[in-house]
Amino acid sequence: MKYTDYQRLQKIYENISKLQEYISQQNVTKDDLLNDYALQWLVTTPLYNIGEHVYNISDAYKNSHPEIPWSMIAGLRHRLVHDYEGTNWNIIALVVFDELPVLAKQIKKLL
Repeated sequence: MKYTDYQRLQKIYENISKLQEYISQQNVTKDDLLNDYALQWLVTTPLYNIGEHVYNISDAYKNSHPEIPWSMIAGLRHRLVHDYEGTNWNIIALVVFDELPVLAKQIKKLL
C-alpha cells in the first residue's frame, strides 16, 4: 500500500505509542530489555516498522524537517534487519527509553 507522508507519520506515532504503552504497563526496565530475549524480539518489530515508514517518507518532507534524525532512524531498522546478531542492546535500550519519547513529541507536533 502506498501511504502519504502524513499517513506514515501517523503509523510511526502509533508504533511508538503502542511500544511505550506496553513498556509502561509491563514495568519494563532497561535491564529487562538487556537480558530478556523475548522482550528483545518484541521491541524489534515496532522499531522495524518505524524505520521502514521513515525510510519511505519523501525526501522533500524529510528535508523540510531536519530536526528529526531520519537517516539514523532508517539506519537502525536496516541494522536490525540485516545484522540482528550484531545488535548492541545497550544502544537499543537507549533508543527505546531515551530517544523514542523525544521522537514521539516531534512526530506529534507534525501531526
